[in-house]
Amino acid sequence: MKVLAMDKCAEEGLKLIREAGFEVDSKAGLTEDELIKIIPGYDALIVRSETKATPKIIEAGKNLKIIGRAGVGVDNIDLPTATKHGVIVVNSPEGNTVAAAEHTFAMLLSMARSIPQAHAKLKSGVWDKKSFKGVEVLNKTLGVVGLGKIGRRVASYALGMGMRVIGSDPFVTAEYAKGLGVELKSFDEVIKEADFITFHIPKTKETAGLINAQTIAKMKKGVRLVNVARGGIVDEKALYDALKNGQIKAAALDVFEKEPTESSPLFELDNIVVTPHLGASTVEAQVNVAIDVAEQVIEVLKGGAARSAVNIPSMKPELIAPVKPYMGIAEKLGALAAQVVKGAISKVEVEYSGEIAELNVSPLTTIVLKGLLTPILDVKVNFVNAPLAAKERGIEVVESKNNEGKDFASLITLKIKTEKEERSVGGTIFAGVGDRLVSIDGFRVDAVPEGYMIILQNIDKPGMIGKVGTFLGQHSINIAAMDVGRVKIGERAVMVLNVDNLIPDKVLQDFTKIEGIFGATLVKI
Repeated sequence: MKVLAMDKCAEEGLKLIREAGFEVDSKAGLTEDELIKIIPGYDALIVRSETKATPKIIEAGKNLKIIGRAGVGVDNIDLPTATKHGVIVVNSPEGNTVAAAEHTFAMLLSMARSIPQAHAKLKSGVWDKKSFKGVEVLNKTLGVVGLGKIGRRVASYALGMGMRVIGSDPFVTAEYAKGLGVELKSFDEVIKEADFITFHIPKTKETAGLINAQTIAKMKKGVRLVNVARGGIVDEKALYDALKNGQIKAAALDVFEKEPTESSPLFELDNIVVTPHLGASTVEAQVNVAIDVAEQVIEVLKGGAARSAVNIPSMKPELIAPVKPYMGIAEKLGALAAQVVKGAISKVEVEYSGEIAELNVSPLTTIVLKGLLTPILDVKVNFVNAPLAAKERGIEVVESKNNEGKDFASLITLKIKTEKEERSVGGTIFAGVGDRLVSIDGFRVDAVPEGYMIILQNIDKPGMIGKVGTFLGQHSINIAAMDVGRVKIGERAVMVLNVDNLIPDKVLQDFTKIEGIFGATLVKI
């Protein structure tokens, strides 16, 4: 088999592929037409950021089994086309972890001691000791927003420097954080208490502009900020104002709202340290990503599974075929549980009862995790990385079987435990009908798990269904289906409604104003 490496991929990675018995051609600077001509002769393609794996190139790669991106982003690879043609696309999400973490701490220390400013002044011929009195980090409190791979490593560096570390991450448990030496707190608590704050989160709809005039006002006066994560997390106008008025003593930025950035009002300030997105720019990081991708290419070409596939599962067909009918309901149960549970997940139990217990259910447990983690994680979750993603977040996964079917020929029951509560959902498939949600927290229901669903917790008493129907009618929300579940007359019950459209947050909150209803959750499947 042959591998084509583009964009001057590090030789250390290519050497591994050759030693594994595969032929490697290393080329750079080819046009799309030139690649189209030669790609049919290759089984794997490795690119960095320069080469674009376009639909035409992928379609021409009749023998392509895998495309590897020696880096994190895969924007230069057409994922839909690769998926359509059964080509696995992998990246190297961990290769730059050390580089980014070390750059973060380098920026933090440079900011604390005004090293770039003092350096520039001395090089200009001025010996000035008085203007650059710094602060020590010993015994200071570092707030780490985002306890992923990079955030965890930054926390370990800070602990080694004698700092107290507090952190916020909605998908990490307090017990897990404690094992890292980090005190887990809410985001607001972190920004109020910390002397230094560093960010290690993706830019999403929720995190864009997270650090703005309002959140800055909550911070300790004289706080110092570091952002080596993503541009746009910090509102640069609000940061400028806070640096000018002294609310923020100093800041260090490696990323910006618009890149490349060659001019900014921030650059006029003396209390800021800036670098041009150098977080992953180390010799070692480039070697690491090349080795990581090379190992995955070797594994796939030998018939194995890639650990960082970003588009399709690489599970073997013979494992999937027997359980394929249950894959839909398994993923839906995971997605539903993620949306109803509160708090950071610490344990997931998946129980298989009845006929399904006779099968190899490991692919189903993986797809349950995919459904569970997709709504709450910033990374693309698939069959390959779902178990690893759960493990990295300290989530215990338990799989069990019960050959007794009881009320159903086959039943999948998912139990989720957080530091706040325990919830459970159960589902099955009916011949000729399809997927069915059959239990919520022990209450028997019969609902179709698709589209928008409202799950109500209520008291079982006359008139409840009428109140709910009237309330939704007043808000022009049509009910497609409804089912209720109870254990004893007059006690707690659940109501599951399929509705035709999205429910505004205000309407959902107003549900609890109805006498007898004490919980309302909107789920999108």
